[in-house]
Amino acid sequence: MSDELSQDMQPEKSPAEPRTSEEKQKIVNRLKRVEGQIRGLQKMIEDDRYCVDILIQLSAAQAALKKIGFSVLERHTKSCVSRAIEEGQGSQQIDELVSVLKQFYK
Repeated sequence: MSDELSQDMQPEKSPAEPRTSEEKQKIVNRLKRVEGQIRGLQKMIEDDRYCVDILIQLSAAQAALKKIGFSVLERHTKSCVSRAIEEGQGSQQIDELVSVLKQFYK
C-alpha cells in the first residue's frame, strides 16, 4: 500500500457478508485486465511509444481501477456500513467510510 494512505489496513476485519464466488471472480477478472493494461504500458515505455498514446492508456487503467473501487465501495456501504448502522455502531463505520473516501478521491 502507498505511504500516502492514512487509513491503516485492518487484516483482522472481514466483510459483514462474505463475498460470493461470483463477486470475487468478477473483481479478480477486472484486476487481471488492469494488470494486462499495466504490462502494456510497461511495453509502451520500453518501446519508446508516443507520450500521448501512453497517457491515454494510463487514463484507461486509472478509470478501470476506479470502477473496481466504486464496486467495492458500493458493496461495503450496502453490507458492512448498513449492518453497523442496524447494530448501533453506524457512527464509527461512517467515520471510517468518510476517511477512505477522502483517500479515494485524492
